[in-house]
Amino acid sequence: MSYLSKRDALVPELNRHAGQPSLPAIRLLGLDVADATAETALNWICSRIRSGTPTRIAFLNAHCANVAAADAGYRRAIATASALLPDGSGVAIAARMQGQRLSANLNGTDLVPALCGRLAHEGRSVFLLGAAPGVAEAAAAALQARHPGLIIAGTAHGFFTPEQEDEVIRTVNNSGADVLLTALGVPAQDVFLERNVGRLRPCVAIGVGALFDFLAERVSRAPSWLRAAGLEWTWRLAQEPARLARRYVLGNPAFLARAARSAAAPALARVDAAAKRALDITAAGAGLVALAPMLLTVMAAIRLTSQGPALLRQTRIGQDGKPFTLLKLRSMYQDAEARRAALLASNQHGQAGVTFKMRHDPRVTPLGRLLRRSSIDELPQLWNVLVGDMSLVGPRPQLPHEVARYTQRETGRLAAKPGLTCLWQVSGRADLPFERQVELDLEYVATRSVLQDIRILLRTVPAVLSARGAY
Repeated sequence: MSYLSKRDALVPELNRHAGQPSLPAIRLLGLDVADATAETALNWICSRIRSGTPTRIAFLNAHCANVAAADAGYRRAIATASALLPDGSGVAIAARMQGQRLSANLNGTDLVPALCGRLAHEGRSVFLLGAAPGVAEAAAAALQARHPGLIIAGTAHGFFTPEQEDEVIRTVNNSGADVLLTALGVPAQDVFLERNVGRLRPCVAIGVGALFDFLAERVSRAPSWLRAAGLEWTWRLAQEPARLARRYVLGNPAFLARAARSAAAPALARVDAAAKRALDITAAGAGLVALAPMLLTVMAAIRLTSQGPALLRQTRIGQDGKPFTLLKLRSMYQDAEARRAALLASNQHGQAGVTFKMRHDPRVTPLGRLLRRSSIDELPQLWNVLVGDMSLVGPRPQLPHEVARYTQRETGRLAAKPGLTCLWQVSGRADLPFERQVELDLEYVATRSVLQDIRILLRTVPAVLSARGAY
């Protein structure tokens, strides 16, 4: 049984509509990039139009990847698109770095005009939004010259203000277009489309970059032999050196470095995971041996001062939602759970809070209060660490009924093995509101490494000695 019902991962939200299949994809630079031939991609887009499935399409090239690395909003926009299509030689190189080959270069400059040919054949309409005044009209004329049956539902330039956005959307919607081509540049076009999901009525919306400029012959394309060699960027750089020098001269090396790091990441992650496990086994094993006399003494004291077992076994939720049996020294009276409902109004995290915390909990025994303030009650979990249910560092393991109330975002805490200590334990413990605990756990999950574990372990010592938030 698993208590993890949802993943806190970026899943293309529109692919789930009406059970529609998505394009095959490979994981590249932390994104799902479509791996299909042009024919397959065109067939897929047309099938989405016929079925009325809302579809948002973005492209990924080296420049897009660089922008996405610095712009979280843009990265979210392309990561949640129905399809992220590979554009250019840089993405192909990144795929080869990790031992994969993309089926095709699905750049918009070639794919979108081919799509317009399909639209003309099926009597579909298209709206062109973007570029400078007059460019969309010229691009539309060029597309109709290539595909005489193509219906142009409308055109509009991309120089509109935020206050004019609603009017632009109304214009697009009133046109009745089946497909919206948006040329607002990167990152604006994809952020615009993602922001207005549910408001735009065209079935398919595509961010097309500089396509209108190429179609209107405001910018010339590189010769076919240069494109085939993957060097189209040199042609564009020669045409607009002042504007594009930063993008290509500085951006291309930055992209290749980013791609190399991404390709090496799985191997580095395996090494880091092995080092983390070695640290867990060594420290937990040594700790159990060294602390055994003290633990036995404390267990005897628990039995002498209150009724019930000294060692508690509780079901907690571990990595990926898998339950396990957690060990801890009993710090409460035997009827603690039966008395919990009557104390909910005193919950520091609110009566409806996911977790229950109370500064002066009457269910805690006098000895238990000392054990909690010193964190001695948690030491049996070194056994959980030794057998692999837990790690020394990780989000604290939660109870099943607490995890059952998690939001999708909060389930991200379950992506890492639970720990004996964690980032929020050394930052205030139970004094922190639940929302802040979640934020710190998600931060740890996203950046975890054995070096970070060591830093948190070093911070745990003064945190335990201060007893702040321990009750």
